[in-house]
Parts: sequence; structure tokens; C-alpha cells
Amino acid sequence: MRIGIDISQIVYEGTGVGNYVRKLVSELLSQDTVNSYVLFGASLRKRDTFISYYRSLACDKKRVSLKTVPIPPTILDFLWNSLHIVPVEWFVGPLTVFWSSDWTQPPLSHARGVTTVHDLSIFKYPKSFHRKILAVQKRRLLRAKEECRIFLCDSKATQTDLVNILHVDGAQTRVVYPGFSLSSYDYCS
Repeated sequence: MRIGIDISQIVYEGTGVGNYVRKLVSELLSQDTVNSYVLFGASLRKRDTFISYYRSLACDKKRVSLKTVPIPPTILDFLWNSLHIVPVEWFVGPLTVFWSSDWTQPPLSHARGVTTVHDLSIFKYPKSFHRKILAVQKRRLLRAKEECRIFLCDSKATQTDLVNILHVDGAQTRVVYPGFSLSSYDYCS
């Protein structure tokens, strides 16, 4: 299989989603020695972050490639979430599966879509978010309903919310708890 992964969120150093994407990709590539991968990163000014991250990965670079495009997330939000044009395969070539990140949901020509949903707070607590964040996340999640065959949920509560709030078929959801490394935490003794 040729698997595409949107790593665009790693440019936001120290954020939960950025850290999640970094760890997910690193662990996946260390475990899977069979499939080929295309890491897709879109950013106008921070493309060097993608290059640095790619170089740091302990993986077979013959099976894992990096494709960056100088497009800011606001433009991709408009192209993908609003207009729903320009399939991701135009940038990365043919794919079997494409995992989308937190901000945009690209149209897919032939790939099967997979995404992670961390929570549905924007629907449950809309007053807690800036209106721009609300608008982007709602557009993205509604597009994900059209494009994705599988939704990975961080918890059973998120899975339940996805079914009850967005009316995603429960058969399309999987609970995959985010892992963590004890070495990444400082404990006081």
C-alpha cells in the first residue's frame, strides 16, 4: 500500500495535535516495514520544519518520502474544506489510504480516507472557541463525513459524540487511545 499522511500540524510546536502527529508518524514508521509512505506538509513559511522532522525519522527513506507545498493552511481550508477541489493526489501522486490531520480535509481521487477526531468540543462548547476556529473545524468535520471511511477516536466518549452529534455510522469508528512515553514526562519525587 502507498499511504499518505498529513503532517502539516507539526509546524505548531508544542501543541497537542502537533505532538500527536509527530509521535504517531514516528511510531508507525518504526513498526511498519512493508508499506510505503508519503508525508505531506503544507506551510508557506515553515517548510524547513517538515524537512528537519523527516531527517530525524528512523526509517527506510526508500519507503518514506516527503512532499511539501508552499500553501498556507488558510488557502487549503478554502480549497479543501469550502470549495472541496484539488485532490491531495495532485500533490503526492496515487495513494491507497490518506490520513488527514486536524485542520483540513482534502478531496480524494481514489484513496480511502482516514482521520482522527480528538473531541467534538466545538459542537458541545461553541462559546469556548474563537469563531474562526469554529468555522474551520465544522467545515473540516463535515467534509470528513463525506471523504473518510474510518474515524479514529481518542476515547469512547469521542466515539459516542461522533455518532450522536455528527451522525457518523458507528461501524466507521474505532477507538484508538493515544499512547505516551513515561520518559517524556518529568515526575517530582
